[in-house]
Amino acid sequence: MSQTITAVNQAAEKIDQRRTTSQVPTILLATTDRWYPTARLGIALAQAGCVLDAVCPPGHPFVMTKAVRHLHHYNGLSPVASFARAIRETNPDVVIPGDDLASWHLHELYAREKQRSSDGNSICELIQRSLGAAESFPVVRSRNAFMDLAREEGIRVPHTEVIRDKNDLLNWITNAGFPTVLKANGTSGGDGVKVVNTVEEAESSFRRLHSPPLLARAAKRALLDQDLTLVWPSVLRRRPVVNAQSFVAGREATSAIVCWQGAVLASVHFEVIQKMTLTGHATVIRRIEHPEMTFAAEKIARRLKLSGFHGLDFMLEQETGYAYLIEINPRTTQIGHLAFGPGHDLPAALYGAITGQQVAAGRKITDRDTIALFPQEWKRDPESSFLTSAYHDVPWSEPQMVSSCISKVQKHRSQDSLKSVQKMPVSPAPLIRPAADPQAAAWIAEQE
Repeated sequence: MSQTITAVNQAAEKIDQRRTTSQVPTILLATTDRWYPTARLGIALAQAGCVLDAVCPPGHPFVMTKAVRHLHHYNGLSPVASFARAIRETNPDVVIPGDDLASWHLHELYAREKQRSSDGNSICELIQRSLGAAESFPVVRSRNAFMDLAREEGIRVPHTEVIRDKNDLLNWITNAGFPTVLKANGTSGGDGVKVVNTVEEAESSFRRLHSPPLLARAAKRALLDQDLTLVWPSVLRRRPVVNAQSFVAGREATSAIVCWQGAVLASVHFEVIQKMTLTGHATVIRRIEHPEMTFAAEKIARRLKLSGFHGLDFMLEQETGYAYLIEINPRTTQIGHLAFGPGHDLPAALYGAITGQQVAAGRKITDRDTIALFPQEWKRDPESSFLTSAYHDVPWSEPQMVSSCISKVQKHRSQDSLKSVQKMPVSPAPLIRPAADPQAAAWIAEQE
Protein backbone atom coordinates (compact mmCIF):
# COMPACT_ATOMS: atom_id res chain seq x y z
CA MET A 1 0.00 0.00 0.00
CA SER A 2 2.81 2.45 0.86
CA GLN A 3 4.41 1.77 -2.53
CA THR A 4 1.12 2.53 -4.28
CA ILE A 5 0.67 5.81 -2.37
CA THR A 6 4.26 6.83 -3.18
CA ALA A 7 3.75 6.07 -6.89
CA VAL A 8 0.57 8.13 -7.01
CA ASN A 9 2.22 11.06 -5.24
CA GLN A 10 5.21 11.00 -7.57
CA ALA A 11 2.90 10.83 -10.56
CA ALA A 12 0.94 13.86 -9.36
CA GLU A 13 4.13 15.87 -8.85
CA LYS A 14 5.25 15.20 -12.43
CA ILE A 15 1.92 16.01 -13.97
CA ASP A 16 1.64 19.16 -11.84
CA GLN A 17 4.54 20.49 -13.94
CA ARG A 18 2.34 20.22 -17.05
CA ARG A 19 -1.09 21.22 -15.73
CA THR A 20 -2.71 21.91 -12.39
CA THR A 21 -4.54 19.05 -10.68
CA SER A 22 -7.70 21.13 -10.60
CA GLN A 23 -8.01 20.57 -14.34
CA VAL A 24 -9.69 17.47 -15.72
CA PRO A 25 -7.12 14.89 -16.95
CA THR A 26 -6.98 14.26 -20.68
CA ILE A 27 -6.64 10.71 -22.01
CA LEU A 28 -5.79 9.70 -25.58
CA LEU A 29 -7.04 6.21 -26.45
CA ALA A 30 -5.04 4.87 -29.40
CA THR A 31 -6.29 1.89 -31.38
CA THR A 32 -5.69 0.35 -34.81
CA ASP A 33 -8.89 -1.68 -35.08
CA ARG A 34 -12.60 -1.32 -34.45
CA TRP A 35 -12.68 -3.40 -31.28
CA TYR A 36 -15.90 -2.77 -29.38
CA PRO A 37 -14.40 -3.08 -25.83
CA THR A 38 -12.09 -0.14 -26.52
CA ALA A 39 -15.16 2.08 -26.75
CA ARG A 40 -16.42 0.59 -23.48
CA LEU A 41 -13.22 1.64 -21.74
CA GLY A 42 -13.55 5.12 -23.20
CA ILE A 43 -17.05 5.43 -21.74
CA ALA A 44 -15.77 4.26 -18.33
CA LEU A 45 -12.90 6.76 -18.39
CA ALA A 46 -15.30 9.59 -19.19
CA GLN A 47 -17.57 8.47 -16.35
CA ALA A 48 -14.55 8.49 -14.04
CA GLY A 49 -14.02 12.19 -14.81
CA CYS A 50 -11.52 12.19 -17.68
CA VAL A 51 -11.65 14.10 -20.96
CA LEU A 52 -11.25 11.57 -23.74
CA ASP A 53 -9.78 11.86 -27.24
CA ALA A 54 -9.18 8.89 -29.54
CA VAL A 55 -7.02 8.08 -32.54
CA CYS A 56 -8.70 5.24 -34.42
CA PRO A 57 -9.64 3.96 -37.89
CA PRO A 58 -12.81 5.22 -39.59
CA GLY A 59 -16.02 3.57 -38.44
CA HIS A 60 -14.83 2.81 -34.92
CA PRO A 61 -17.64 2.42 -32.31
CA PHE A 62 -16.29 5.62 -30.73
CA VAL A 63 -18.35 7.57 -33.28
CA MET A 64 -21.54 6.24 -31.63
CA THR A 65 -20.66 7.33 -28.09
CA LYS A 66 -20.98 10.59 -26.20
CA ALA A 67 -17.72 9.92 -24.37
CA VAL A 68 -15.18 11.16 -26.93
CA ARG A 69 -14.34 14.84 -27.35
CA HIS A 70 -12.28 14.56 -30.56
CA LEU A 71 -11.54 11.72 -32.99
CA HIS A 72 -8.19 11.65 -34.78
CA HIS A 73 -7.66 9.62 -37.95
CA TYR A 74 -5.48 6.50 -37.82
CA ASN A 75 -3.76 5.74 -41.14
CA GLY A 76 -2.52 2.17 -41.43
CA LEU A 77 0.00 3.20 -44.10
CA SER A 78 1.62 5.82 -41.83
CA PRO A 79 0.66 4.54 -38.37
CA VAL A 80 3.43 6.08 -36.27
CA ALA A 81 2.88 9.49 -37.84
CA SER A 82 -0.85 9.14 -37.12
CA PHE A 83 -0.16 8.56 -33.44
CA ALA A 84 2.41 11.38 -33.25
CA ARG A 85 -0.01 13.84 -34.84
CA ALA A 86 -2.82 12.86 -32.45
CA ILE A 87 -0.49 13.28 -29.46
CA ARG A 88 0.62 16.73 -30.58
CA GLU A 89 -2.96 17.87 -31.16
CA THR A 90 -4.31 16.40 -27.90
CA ASN A 91 -1.42 17.01 -25.48
CA PRO A 92 -2.73 14.21 -23.23
CA ASP A 93 -1.71 13.33 -19.70
CA VAL A 94 -1.71 9.64 -20.66
CA VAL A 95 -2.06 7.63 -23.86
CA ILE A 96 -3.67 4.18 -23.64
CA PRO A 97 -3.16 1.58 -26.39
CA GLY A 98 -6.31 -0.38 -27.23
CA ASP A 99 -4.63 -3.32 -28.98
CA ASP A 100 -1.21 -4.93 -29.36
CA LEU A 101 -0.39 -3.22 -32.65
CA ALA A 102 -1.14 0.15 -31.07
CA SER A 103 1.37 -0.69 -28.33
CA TRP A 104 4.02 -1.56 -30.93
CA HIS A 105 3.37 1.76 -32.72
CA LEU A 106 3.94 3.62 -29.45
CA HIS A 107 7.17 1.69 -28.90
CA GLU A 108 8.30 2.64 -32.42
CA LEU A 109 7.33 6.25 -31.86
CA TYR A 110 9.38 6.30 -28.65
CA ALA A 111 12.42 4.89 -30.48
CA ARG A 112 12.03 7.43 -33.30
CA GLU A 113 11.76 10.41 -30.96
CA LYS A 114 14.61 9.16 -28.78
CA GLN A 115 16.84 8.89 -31.82
CA ARG A 116 16.01 12.45 -32.85
CA SER A 117 16.97 13.80 -29.43
CA SER A 118 19.53 12.17 -27.16
CA ASP A 119 17.69 13.55 -24.14
CA GLY A 120 14.31 12.42 -25.46
CA ASN A 121 11.39 14.83 -25.57
CA SER A 122 7.87 15.32 -24.32
CA ILE A 123 6.53 12.46 -26.47
CA CYS A 124 9.10 10.07 -24.97
CA GLU A 125 8.14 11.24 -21.48
CA LEU A 126 4.46 10.74 -22.26
CA ILE A 127 4.95 7.21 -23.60
CA GLN A 128 7.00 6.11 -20.59
CA ARG A 129 4.53 7.75 -18.21
CA SER A 130 1.72 5.90 -20.00
CA LEU A 131 3.23 2.44 -20.53
CA GLY A 132 6.15 2.17 -18.13
CA ALA A 133 9.93 2.03 -18.43
CA ALA A 134 11.21 1.88 -22.02
CA GLU A 135 13.59 -0.95 -21.15
CA SER A 136 10.54 -3.17 -20.65
CA PHE A 137 9.28 -2.70 -24.23
CA PRO A 138 11.34 -5.51 -25.82
CA VAL A 139 10.27 -7.91 -23.05
CA VAL A 140 6.53 -7.40 -23.44
CA ARG A 141 6.91 -7.85 -27.23
CA SER A 142 8.59 -11.25 -26.86
CA ARG A 143 6.59 -14.14 -25.41
CA ASN A 144 9.74 -16.13 -24.70
CA ALA A 145 11.60 -13.25 -23.01
CA PHE A 146 8.54 -12.45 -20.91
CA MET A 147 8.19 -16.06 -19.76
CA ASP A 148 11.87 -16.12 -18.76
CA LEU A 149 11.45 -12.93 -16.74
CA ALA A 150 8.33 -14.24 -15.00
CA ARG A 151 10.15 -17.43 -14.07
CA GLU A 152 12.99 -15.36 -12.56
CA GLU A 153 10.37 -13.63 -10.39
CA GLY A 154 9.21 -16.95 -8.95
CA ILE A 155 5.96 -17.03 -10.92
CA ARG A 156 4.61 -20.35 -12.22
CA VAL A 157 4.92 -20.42 -16.02
CA PRO A 158 4.79 -23.20 -18.61
CA HIS A 159 7.99 -23.94 -20.51
CA THR A 160 8.25 -21.74 -23.61
CA GLU A 161 10.73 -21.76 -26.53
CA VAL A 162 11.14 -19.88 -29.80
CA ILE A 163 10.54 -22.13 -32.82
CA ARG A 164 12.61 -20.94 -35.77
CA ASP A 165 12.16 -23.80 -38.21
CA LYS A 166 10.84 -27.32 -38.70
CA ASN A 167 13.80 -28.89 -36.86
CA ASP A 168 13.16 -26.74 -33.80
CA LEU A 169 9.51 -27.79 -33.93
CA LEU A 170 10.30 -31.51 -34.15
CA ASN A 171 12.81 -31.24 -31.30
CA TRP A 172 10.20 -29.47 -29.18
CA ILE A 173 7.60 -32.16 -29.87
CA THR A 174 10.07 -34.91 -28.99
CA ASN A 175 10.69 -33.34 -25.58
CA ALA A 176 7.27 -31.82 -24.77
CA GLY A 177 4.88 -34.21 -26.48
CA PHE A 178 1.21 -33.48 -27.18
CA PRO A 179 -0.94 -31.51 -26.84
CA THR A 180 1.26 -28.47 -27.33
CA VAL A 181 0.53 -24.80 -27.95
CA LEU A 182 1.96 -22.67 -30.78
CA LYS A 183 1.76 -18.87 -30.51
CA ALA A 184 2.81 -16.11 -32.89
CA ASN A 185 4.16 -12.84 -31.49
CA GLY A 186 2.19 -9.70 -32.23
CA THR A 187 -1.21 -11.39 -32.32
CA SER A 188 -4.18 -11.13 -29.96
CA GLY A 189 -7.69 -12.43 -29.43
CA GLY A 190 -6.58 -16.00 -30.09
CA ASP A 191 -5.85 -15.30 -33.78
CA GLY A 192 -2.24 -16.41 -33.50
CA VAL A 193 -2.72 -19.38 -31.15
CA LYS A 194 -3.02 -23.04 -32.15
CA VAL A 195 -3.36 -26.09 -29.90
CA VAL A 196 -2.00 -29.08 -31.82
CA ASN A 197 -2.16 -32.82 -31.18
CA THR A 198 -0.21 -34.42 -34.05
CA VAL A 199 3.01 -33.79 -35.96
CA GLU A 200 0.98 -32.99 -39.08
CA GLU A 201 -1.13 -30.42 -37.22
CA ALA A 202 2.00 -28.90 -35.68
CA GLU A 203 3.82 -28.54 -39.00
CA SER A 204 0.77 -27.10 -40.77
CA SER A 205 0.04 -24.63 -37.95
CA PHE A 206 3.68 -23.55 -37.76
CA ARG A 207 3.74 -22.79 -41.49
CA ARG A 208 0.59 -20.66 -41.21
CA LEU A 209 1.71 -18.81 -38.07
CA HIS A 210 5.22 -18.18 -39.41
CA SER A 211 4.08 -16.93 -42.84
CA PRO A 212 3.62 -13.24 -43.69
CA PRO A 213 0.05 -12.15 -44.44
CA LEU A 214 -1.02 -13.04 -47.97
CA LEU A 215 -1.22 -10.10 -50.36
CA ALA A 216 -4.75 -11.16 -51.30
CA ARG A 217 -5.80 -11.13 -47.64
CA ALA A 218 -4.22 -7.71 -47.05
CA ALA A 219 -5.90 -6.32 -50.17
CA LYS A 220 -9.30 -7.76 -49.25
CA ARG A 221 -9.14 -6.31 -45.75
CA ALA A 222 -8.00 -2.93 -47.10
CA LEU A 223 -10.73 -2.73 -49.75
CA LEU A 224 -13.69 -4.24 -47.90
CA ASP A 225 -12.95 -3.27 -44.29
CA GLN A 226 -10.81 -0.17 -44.89
CA ASP A 227 -8.24 -1.85 -42.66
CA LEU A 228 -4.67 -1.16 -43.81
CA THR A 229 -2.83 -2.81 -40.92
CA LEU A 230 -1.77 -5.86 -42.96
CA VAL A 231 -0.45 -3.93 -45.95
CA TRP A 232 3.10 -3.29 -44.76
CA PRO A 233 3.60 -6.73 -43.13
CA SER A 234 2.41 -8.31 -46.38
CA VAL A 235 4.45 -6.12 -48.74
CA LEU A 236 7.61 -6.36 -46.61
CA ARG A 237 7.07 -10.13 -46.07
CA ARG A 238 7.46 -9.89 -42.31
CA ARG A 239 7.42 -13.27 -40.61
CA PRO A 240 6.06 -13.39 -37.04
CA VAL A 241 8.17 -15.08 -34.38
CA VAL A 242 6.52 -18.35 -33.33
CA ASN A 243 6.81 -19.82 -29.83
CA ALA A 244 5.92 -23.24 -28.49
CA GLN A 245 4.46 -23.49 -25.00
CA SER A 246 3.79 -26.50 -22.82
CA PHE A 247 0.11 -27.29 -22.51
CA VAL A 248 -1.42 -26.80 -19.05
CA ALA A 249 -4.67 -28.72 -18.55
CA GLY A 250 -7.15 -26.62 -16.63
CA ARG A 251 -9.33 -23.51 -16.73
CA GLU A 252 -8.40 -20.19 -18.32
CA ALA A 253 -8.30 -17.05 -16.21
CA THR A 254 -7.45 -13.43 -16.83
CA SER A 255 -6.48 -10.33 -14.87
CA ALA A 256 -6.82 -6.67 -15.78
CA ILE A 257 -4.58 -4.25 -13.93
CA VAL A 258 -3.79 -0.54 -13.95
CA CYS A 259 -0.32 0.41 -12.73
CA TRP A 260 1.76 3.46 -12.03
CA GLN A 261 5.57 3.37 -12.01
CA GLY A 262 5.65 -0.31 -11.09
CA ALA A 263 2.83 -0.33 -8.53
CA VAL A 264 -0.54 -2.01 -9.13
CA LEU A 265 -3.25 0.53 -8.29
CA ALA A 266 -6.31 -1.61 -9.07
CA SER A 267 -7.01 -5.08 -10.42
CA VAL A 268 -9.79 -7.49 -11.30
CA HIS A 269 -9.41 -11.25 -11.71
CA PHE A 270 -11.78 -13.51 -13.64
CA GLU A 271 -12.14 -17.16 -14.54
CA VAL A 272 -13.20 -17.75 -18.15
CA ILE A 273 -16.54 -19.59 -18.31
CA GLN A 274 -17.35 -19.37 -22.02
CA LYS A 275 -15.37 -18.44 -25.14
CA MET A 276 -16.18 -17.48 -28.69
CA THR A 277 -13.93 -20.29 -30.01
CA LEU A 278 -11.43 -22.74 -28.56
CA THR A 279 -8.58 -20.23 -28.70
CA GLY A 280 -10.69 -17.07 -29.03
CA HIS A 281 -11.66 -14.36 -26.59
CA ALA A 282 -13.88 -14.84 -23.54
CA THR A 283 -17.62 -14.15 -23.73
CA VAL A 284 -18.63 -15.09 -20.15
CA ILE A 285 -16.41 -14.60 -17.12
CA ARG A 286 -16.70 -15.13 -13.36
CA ARG A 287 -15.01 -12.85 -10.86
CA ILE A 288 -12.60 -14.63 -8.51
CA GLU A 289 -9.97 -13.89 -5.90
CA HIS A 290 -6.73 -15.80 -6.45
CA PRO A 291 -3.59 -15.00 -4.39
CA GLU A 292 -1.21 -16.33 -7.04
CA MET A 293 -2.74 -14.12 -9.72
CA THR A 294 -2.44 -11.09 -7.43
CA PHE A 295 1.16 -12.07 -6.59
CA ALA A 296 2.05 -12.42 -10.28
CA ALA A 297 0.52 -9.07 -11.20
CA GLU A 298 2.42 -7.25 -8.48
CA LYS A 299 5.70 -8.98 -9.33
CA ILE A 300 5.43 -8.29 -13.07
CA ALA A 301 4.41 -4.66 -12.59
CA ARG A 302 7.31 -4.04 -10.19
CA ARG A 303 9.93 -5.81 -12.33
CA LEU A 304 8.92 -4.14 -15.60
CA LYS A 305 8.07 -0.80 -13.94
CA LEU A 306 4.71 -0.82 -15.70
CA SER A 307 2.27 2.05 -15.98
CA GLY A 308 -1.18 2.15 -17.49
CA PHE A 309 -3.51 -0.70 -18.42
CA HIS A 310 -2.26 -4.26 -18.86
CA GLY A 311 -3.75 -7.74 -18.97
CA LEU A 312 -2.34 -11.05 -17.75
CA ASP A 313 -3.60 -14.44 -18.92
CA PHE A 314 -3.36 -17.58 -16.80
CA MET A 315 -4.20 -21.26 -16.77
CA LEU A 316 -5.57 -22.58 -13.46
CA GLU A 317 -4.22 -26.12 -13.31
CA GLN A 318 -6.97 -28.71 -13.20
CA GLU A 319 -5.55 -30.87 -10.41
CA THR A 320 -4.13 -28.21 -8.11
CA GLY A 321 -5.74 -24.87 -8.98
CA TYR A 322 -2.25 -23.36 -9.29
CA ALA A 323 -2.13 -20.28 -11.52
CA TYR A 324 0.29 -20.56 -14.46
CA LEU A 325 0.99 -17.23 -16.17
CA ILE A 326 0.91 -17.75 -19.94
CA GLU A 327 1.13 -14.23 -21.41
CA ILE A 328 0.94 -10.48 -20.97
CA ASN A 329 -1.24 -8.08 -22.95
CA PRO A 330 0.58 -4.71 -22.91
CA ARG A 331 -2.63 -2.72 -23.39
CA THR A 332 -6.19 -2.52 -22.18
CA THR A 333 -8.28 -5.68 -22.43
CA GLN A 334 -11.99 -6.28 -22.90
CA ILE A 335 -12.63 -6.30 -19.13
CA GLY A 336 -10.81 -3.07 -18.23
CA HIS A 337 -14.04 -1.07 -17.94
CA LEU A 338 -15.66 -3.36 -15.33
CA ALA A 339 -15.76 -1.72 -11.90
CA PHE A 340 -16.12 -3.48 -8.54
CA GLY A 341 -15.44 -0.79 -5.98
CA PRO A 342 -12.24 0.59 -4.41
CA GLY A 343 -9.12 -1.21 -5.60
CA HIS A 344 -11.10 -2.88 -8.36
CA ASP A 345 -12.12 0.10 -10.52
CA LEU A 346 -9.34 0.62 -13.07
CA PRO A 347 -10.55 3.89 -14.70
CA ALA A 348 -11.08 5.52 -11.28
CA ALA A 349 -7.63 4.40 -10.14
CA LEU A 350 -6.00 5.90 -13.22
CA TYR A 351 -7.88 9.16 -12.63
CA GLY A 352 -6.50 9.22 -9.08
CA ALA A 353 -2.95 8.57 -10.28
CA ILE A 354 -3.06 11.40 -12.81
CA THR A 355 -4.67 14.00 -10.55
CA GLY A 356 -3.14 13.00 -7.25
CA GLN A 357 -6.58 13.26 -5.72
CA GLN A 358 -7.87 10.59 -3.39
CA VAL A 359 -10.15 8.28 -5.31
CA ALA A 360 -13.71 8.33 -4.01
CA ALA A 361 -15.49 5.10 -3.15
CA GLY A 362 -15.63 3.33 -6.51
CA ARG A 363 -18.79 2.33 -8.28
CA LYS A 364 -19.75 -1.31 -8.48
CA ILE A 365 -21.58 -2.40 -11.60
CA THR A 366 -23.17 -5.50 -10.06
CA ASP A 367 -23.15 -7.82 -7.06
CA ARG A 368 -23.16 -10.83 -9.36
CA ASP A 369 -19.87 -12.62 -9.93
CA THR A 370 -20.71 -13.95 -13.41
CA ILE A 371 -20.61 -11.44 -16.28
CA ALA A 372 -21.90 -12.00 -19.82
CA LEU A 373 -19.92 -9.62 -22.01
CA PHE A 374 -21.86 -7.64 -24.60
CA PRO A 375 -21.98 -8.15 -27.52
CA GLN A 376 -19.63 -11.10 -27.30
CA GLU A 377 -21.92 -13.65 -25.60
CA TRP A 378 -25.05 -12.58 -27.50
CA LYS A 379 -23.06 -12.84 -30.74
CA ARG A 380 -21.88 -16.32 -29.78
CA ASP A 381 -25.35 -17.59 -28.85
CA PRO A 382 -28.46 -15.36 -28.85
CA GLU A 383 -30.26 -18.02 -26.78
CA SER A 384 -27.51 -18.33 -24.16
CA SER A 385 -28.84 -18.80 -20.63
CA PHE A 386 -26.05 -16.51 -19.38
CA LEU A 387 -27.80 -13.51 -20.95
CA THR A 388 -30.34 -13.62 -18.13
CA SER A 389 -28.70 -15.71 -15.40
CA ALA A 390 -25.52 -13.59 -15.35
CA TYR A 391 -25.10 -9.82 -15.30
CA HIS A 392 -25.33 -8.85 -18.98
CA ASP A 393 -22.97 -5.95 -19.49
CA VAL A 394 -24.98 -3.92 -22.00
CA PRO A 395 -24.12 -0.17 -22.14
CA TRP A 396 -27.72 1.06 -22.06
CA SER A 397 -26.53 4.62 -21.49
CA GLU A 398 -25.18 4.60 -25.07
CA PRO A 399 -28.31 3.67 -27.09
CA GLN A 400 -26.82 4.52 -30.49
CA MET A 401 -23.88 2.21 -29.90
CA VAL A 402 -26.12 -0.61 -28.68
CA SER A 403 -28.38 -0.32 -31.73
CA SER A 404 -25.43 -0.14 -34.11
CA CYS A 405 -23.79 -3.17 -32.55
CA ILE A 406 -26.99 -5.21 -32.77
CA SER A 407 -27.47 -4.27 -36.42
CA LYS A 408 -23.87 -5.14 -37.29
CA VAL A 409 -24.05 -8.57 -35.65
CA GLN A 410 -27.37 -9.33 -37.32
CA LYS A 411 -25.94 -8.56 -40.75
CA HIS A 412 -23.24 -11.17 -40.24
CA ARG A 413 -25.61 -13.89 -39.11
CA SER A 414 -26.94 -16.49 -41.49
CA GLN A 415 -30.51 -15.96 -42.69
CA ASP A 416 -31.81 -18.86 -40.57
CA SER A 417 -30.24 -17.51 -37.39
CA LEU A 418 -31.35 -14.01 -38.24
CA LYS A 419 -35.02 -15.00 -38.34
CA SER A 420 -34.95 -15.91 -34.65
CA VAL A 421 -33.51 -12.55 -33.58
CA GLN A 422 -34.94 -10.09 -36.10
CA LYS A 423 -37.12 -8.58 -33.37
CA MET A 424 -34.21 -8.33 -30.97
CA PRO A 425 -34.20 -4.52 -30.69
CA VAL A 426 -37.84 -4.46 -29.53
CA SER A 427 -37.78 -7.66 -27.51
CA PRO A 428 -36.07 -7.54 -24.09
CA ALA A 429 -35.81 -11.29 -23.48
CA PRO A 430 -32.63 -12.08 -25.44
CA LEU A 431 -30.74 -9.16 -23.94
CA ILE A 432 -31.89 -8.56 -20.39
CA ARG A 433 -35.03 -8.42 -18.27
CA PRO A 434 -36.09 -4.73 -18.39
CA ALA A 435 -37.54 -4.88 -14.88
CA ALA A 436 -34.02 -5.54 -13.61
CA ASP A 437 -32.57 -2.48 -15.32
CA PRO A 438 -34.52 0.79 -15.78
CA GLN A 439 -32.10 1.89 -18.51
CA ALA A 440 -32.89 -1.29 -20.45
CA ALA A 441 -36.63 -0.68 -20.19
CA ALA A 442 -36.22 2.91 -21.37
CA TRP A 443 -34.07 1.83 -24.30
CA ILE A 444 -36.53 -0.86 -25.41
CA ALA A 445 -39.46 1.56 -25.14
CA GLU A 446 -37.56 4.04 -27.28
CA GLN A 447 -37.01 1.40 -30.02
CA GLU A 448 -40.71 0.60 -30.05
